[in-house]
Amino acid sequence: MTDDDARRDGERGEPDQPSPLLPAKRRFPAAKRLTELPRLPGRRRAPAGDASASPERPRAVVPEPGKGGEAATAEAADSGAGEVPRGKVRAFLGVVTDRIIDTAPRVPVRDLRTLRAQFPGLGPDEIADRLIAGAMNSSATVGAGVGAAAMMPVPPAMPAELAAEIVGVASVELKLVAELHEVYGHRPPGNATQRGTAYLGAWTSERGIDVVRPVTLNAVGGQLKREVRQQLLKRTARTLPNLAPFMIGAVVGAVMNRRDTKKVAEKIRDDLRSRAVAWDALPETAHEPLDPAPAPSRRKGLPRGRDRA
Repeated sequence: MTDDDARRDGERGEPDQPSPLLPAKRRFPAAKRLTELPRLPGRRRAPAGDASASPERPRAVVPEPGKGGEAATAEAADSGAGEVPRGKVRAFLGVVTDRIIDTAPRVPVRDLRTLRAQFPGLGPDEIADRLIAGAMNSSATVGAGVGAAAMMPVPPAMPAELAAEIVGVASVELKLVAELHEVYGHRPPGNATQRGTAYLGAWTSERGIDVVRPVTLNAVGGQLKREVRQQLLKRTARTLPNLAPFMIGAVVGAVMNRRDTKKVAEKIRDDLRSRAVAWDALPETAHEPLDPAPAPSRRKGLPRGRDRA
């Protein structure tokens, strides 16, 4: 080794010592291992078998394989999840159901003689077409009116607006169902209350009434209330977009109500048309005027004569 080589080795230094000529990563000490880093506060790992060190987080209810949505909903109800919203929806549907059942016998219905006088020279199908078209326009008007009222959203008023639209559309469709039965010669027996109950059952089942089969004449009871509640649940889910602000709900409500009324009317009309009775073959009672609807019950706690204060 020459003197020049020895001088160069002296400038480089020992191999294990950091040199200013080497990169920066060689001049810093090695990083500590991850196990030597300090733990964050609150993240202390509990020893095995110690359940009191950290509280157990609540687990979500996951349906087991083979269980449907109803079973998962029942498990969630048992655990207390979603109890308040479901209770509010059930209370809302119960109030609207009672209102519709109370309104059904009081819906004004035109008898066959009145319909033939208002549409002279038309047969059953032509009169049914006019009735369905008028009901579709009325349902669209109700949806547009409620949607316009919800132009500026007011959350406390939304349940009342929703209930008003559902009851209004139901009244229009109940009137249509009753007059279709008059046109096709299937007036159910009984007074106004019994006929209104029968028409309500036809509306919920979307089938016509067969006066020969008494099973189709439902009475106000638990079964009819459940059917009405199920029908209202479907209607409520379809009516929610009608509350969209800025007049969007008015357009959506008019279109959707018109479509739903046409769908119900066509189903009941097809069922009644398949077993229609000719007007000449109808008994004399089918041409008689309908008895007036019962008067609304007086509210409790008010003196007589001040019901409409």
